[in-house]
Amino acid sequence: MTGLGNLWTDSAAERIETDPLGADTQADLCVIGGGFTGCSAALHAAQAGARVILIEAETVGHGGSGRNVGLVNAGLWTPPETIAEILKDQAEAFSGKLAAAPALVFDLIARHQMSCEPVQNGTLHLAHNAAGLRDIADRHRQLSAQGAPVRLLDAEETRQRLGSGVYRGALLDGRAGTIQPLGYVRGLARAAIAAGARIHERTPASGVVHEDGAWRIRTPGGTIRAGALILATNAYHRPLDGPGVPPVVGVNFFQAATPPLGPEAAGILPGGEGCWDTGLVMTSVRRDRAGRVILGAFGALDGAGRDIHIGWARRKLAALFPALREVPFEHAWSGRIAMTGDHLPRILRLGPAGYAAFGYSGRGIGPGTLFGKAMAEALTGAGEAALPLRPVEAHRDRFTAIRGAWIETGATLVHATGARV
Repeated sequence: MTGLGNLWTDSAAERIETDPLGADTQADLCVIGGGFTGCSAALHAAQAGARVILIEAETVGHGGSGRNVGLVNAGLWTPPETIAEILKDQAEAFSGKLAAAPALVFDLIARHQMSCEPVQNGTLHLAHNAAGLRDIADRHRQLSAQGAPVRLLDAEETRQRLGSGVYRGALLDGRAGTIQPLGYVRGLARAAIAAGARIHERTPASGVVHEDGAWRIRTPGGTIRAGALILATNAYHRPLDGPGVPPVVGVNFFQAATPPLGPEAAGILPGGEGCWDTGLVMTSVRRDRAGRVILGAFGALDGAGRDIHIGWARRKLAALFPALREVPFEHAWSGRIAMTGDHLPRILRLGPAGYAAFGYSGRGIGPGTLFGKAMAEALTGAGEAALPLRPVEAHRDRFTAIRGAWIETGATLVHATGARV
């Protein structure tokens, strides 16, 4: 299995070319981090007329945005009633903005003609057992009460849509869909450059300070002086001198992809929906435009559990789709997710005209795009009323490293014992 790489890197049609920062410079807004949040912020701030500079330590989409499953979901893992308990008076407006996030994503794709394989045919939340069936029924009740266009599917319709009869039912959300995530984030960056933003890859920030009425961001190639700052590094934050992202639970998620398939896979997801199930160690399933089947689950492929996770994926694929029993994987990769204790994202106030957004807990595409746009609007004249959540002055999750290790260990143990549906 050595040598397998990231499918999204190999198949992305979008390309951008940038140079590292090479001199001191000034901007109205400096964005640190070239993922969904950062590139969305750069695009929308540049469209508002701001002088924008975005710096990325590696390349655009190097982090979670380029390792994502590619499901454009409406909402979060946390169900609406739990969100209401946590957020109180903010919950209704927050949930409404999240519900519209897929429309924002697919509108940006169409408007800027991004080559990222968009398919807005919905997603399926699959019930893996009786408890899972009760879970999706309760989510259906809560989402329907908000007016969401969701529908419960019985086992037979689930089988027809998925191409596998192992699940007991599903929750269909027609607002959602799938994309090639690296193509999308590169498309956002391309659109931001076209709007006037400057993007410098391979330009890590080593220090951040607010002094003399402005932010100063230190990099190996020069210092940036900016009136406003957005820190959008999330799960791939690197230590720097100055304010940063608080520790959160780091969770690994891997994916394995078959080669493009022919008649043997004709009945698998014929409508193009993306899927994930209710299992404690969740499984995701989708296809791409070339016809590959892409299977995902919790676990890291850069550690001791790699062979266990890939072996489980091999068995899981055969259990779901027996016709693919002998089909190999051509790609396998993993990425990190930043998860907060309550699975809700945060906007952290860094100082005057400075924000950090983090903790999407596995729902980075829609919320990341939304949060980037909203922070850009807040910093270019709209004020904090534009933000989907009130900024917090501090955030603390306890025992984050231990909890992340526990999740990885649990996933490895489950995957070592078999492929249970």
